[in-house]
Amino acid sequence: MLVAEETLTLPEITAWAAQVALQPSWSDFPIILLTMSGEVDEESQRRSLLRKPLGNVVLLERPARPETLVSTVQAALRSRRRQYQMRDYLAVQRLAEEALRKSEKLAVVGRLAASMAHEINNPLASVTNLLYLMGQSGSLWECQEYAQTAGRELARVSEIVTQTLRIYHQTGRPELVSPAEIVNSALNLFRARLTAAQIVVQTDFRECRPVLAMGAELRQLILNMIGNALDAMRTGGMLKIRVAASSERSNGSRPGVRVTIADSGSGIHPAIKEQLFEPFVSTKGDTGAGLGLWVSSEIVRKHSGKIQVRSSVSPPAAGTVFSIFLPERPHFESRVFFARAV
Repeated sequence: MLVAEETLTLPEITAWAAQVALQPSWSDFPIILLTMSGEVDEESQRRSLLRKPLGNVVLLERPARPETLVSTVQAALRSRRRQYQMRDYLAVQRLAEEALRKSEKLAVVGRLAASMAHEINNPLASVTNLLYLMGQSGSLWECQEYAQTAGRELARVSEIVTQTLRIYHQTGRPELVSPAEIVNSALNLFRARLTAAQIVVQTDFRECRPVLAMGAELRQLILNMIGNALDAMRTGGMLKIRVAASSERSNGSRPGVRVTIADSGSGIHPAIKEQLFEPFVSTKGDTGAGLGLWVSSEIVRKHSGKIQVRSSVSPPAAGTVFSIFLPERPHFESRVFFARAV
């Protein structure tokens, strides 16, 4: 924008400042202000303070040579083109990040499908054996006992399927959810793998209020955390999970819920810990894509929460503790763009 200083009244400066404040992060809209010549005095300093909210302002004193004016405008246009390049780069980056998130979601689906198949296989095998025994038995009482046991096994299958479907149920808007219930449903899905790996699970669910959250994303977060803990304890160990009411440590005025997940696994090497929440950083070697913790941290950030980690690789105190704070009423981010064309 090229404008003469005399035309900028205080109301107009206020209106423009409000528009400038709505710019996205990549934008720094250039304004060339044609000023009156003269010495620096109290009045010129006062006008300078009034113009401060306008942001990127270049002063050009009149009378200006045509070459100087053209050169100043060209410099402003070059700067604006650079900003558009940054806008396009950020747009491409957002698309790439979204593709990574979808990739990790597909990986979670695959891991859940394997866990669910393992969980369902055992009760179905039991039902098959019970049906065989019913066919071989000549006692009505025995058949009734077998039928009742088969009914309980089928109810278990139904519960596993219901919990799995609930994990991917997404209303598209935030809803009140119970973190303890989400942890319980995730543990049920991992029950067979935890038992097979000889991992002892201890839960401490204290009374706390539900939080406003995107339910499916919160479930993905907990599944990632438990899955990582399980992978870190391949030879057995202890998994402790606590859900309790809490306040943000850096801001005690925000009430919420803290989910603590501690494992007695191999721990995280200090060299990796600093980059743990970046994409493609993995502690699992070739078996991990390095996206799980990055996606988890993005989910926590989206919910205005905070995720912290403490870890040790030195036996016998080796292990990792993740602490996740979720506010009761998060502020979900919305993208604001500089809408007015100028």
